[in-house]
Amino acid sequence: VGGHVQFSHYDYFDEAMDEFLGDDGWNVHEREAWVWIRGRFVPYPFQYNLHRLPPADRDRCVRGLLDRTGTSTPSHFGEWIRARFGDGIAEVFMEPYNTKVWAYPPDVLSTGWMGERVPDVEVDRVLANVATGTDDVSWGPNNTFRFPKRGGTGAIWQACARRLPQDQLRFGECVDAINLAARQVTLSSGHRVGYRHLISTMPLTELLRVSELRDFDDVAAEGLLHSSSNIVGLGMRGTVPEALRSKCWLYFPESDAPFYRATVLSNYADANAPRPGETWSLMCEVSESSYRPVDHDTLLDSVVSGALATGLVPSASDLVSTWVYRAPYGYPTPGLQRDRALAEIIPALEQHGVFSRGRFGMWKYEVSNQDHSFMQGVEIVERLVNGRAEITAFDAEHANSCRHPWPFERWGS
Repeated sequence: VGGHVQFSHYDYFDEAMDEFLGDDGWNVHEREAWVWIRGRFVPYPFQYNLHRLPPADRDRCVRGLLDRTGTSTPSHFGEWIRARFGDGIAEVFMEPYNTKVWAYPPDVLSTGWMGERVPDVEVDRVLANVATGTDDVSWGPNNTFRFPKRGGTGAIWQACARRLPQDQLRFGECVDAINLAARQVTLSSGHRVGYRHLISTMPLTELLRVSELRDFDDVAAEGLLHSSSNIVGLGMRGTVPEALRSKCWLYFPESDAPFYRATVLSNYADANAPRPGETWSLMCEVSESSYRPVDHDTLLDSVVSGALATGLVPSASDLVSTWVYRAPYGYPTPGLQRDRALAEIIPALEQHGVFSRGRFGMWKYEVSNQDHSFMQGVEIVERLVNGRAEITAFDAEHANSCRHPWPFERWGS
């Protein structure tokens, strides 16, 4: 659910994706990501395109970058932003945007998760772009990405599921309890399943609850922060406005819209809209947490108002359909105590033969994309069956540092 685009660090993953949808099942796109700020579009990454800002904001950001005095060992993400980007970029973009997307203030986030997630800043490059008015848009691992021609992201995993033994799949049931001593799972139907090894992708906090492993309630409550994601789809009649015709997604740091990001989903694939050329679509995302609550009764109206205020939708009369979905678990927040919590909880579960992996199973945002999550599953099976070391779940820096062959380079021949 959401605008997940696909890029990868793994040969194995890409080969699987080609198998699932076939060679002709994908569209390949050049990323066009933009920031809507001060009533204008600024290309992403923001810090390399300051020349697009109004002169006063541009000069404020440049001055802040040149006058940086922050600590070299920041204690939280907020300090890291100020130390790395200066006060101007922090106040104009980084702080308001990150507060919006995480639904937590930057000073409750750690700094170890960023890696390739937050683009760094090269001062000489910034100054050169300001002087010449040059757009600089190529940063990042997802500067090209692919997306299914039909069926959205879900089509990938439905195709994956069709390759599994169908008599082993159970849908529409919940896990009511896990008896760690007996190594037995009880489902909502009353059916019991014994196990030697249990691989779980449910949110780690839910796994602790159904396992009745209460020794970690305090450390989990303090360390395992998360935000919920409210996904709002807007379907419009007509053609995509010229300003959005080639854009992929847009960031919204300011208060004129409740969403932090909007994706022109109909640009990803013709099949994402019912009548290409006559209809088009936007997907807007609104984060929610105890720090940043959302009024669900007025959410849709506020998203539509934001789309009109920012010029995404030319007229309310163009709107012909809406869709709202709330994912209770949206982002595994890298809070200050996350690593401590994981260091206690993950080994304790493994002592009972329970291996928690995936986006919310491992609770590591830095390795929670589709490729990471898929490979966490592959790697835990390799560990349990063949005794090979896991890489993605426990060494995010290495996982994201390069493209990995299959078998992994660390496994040897």
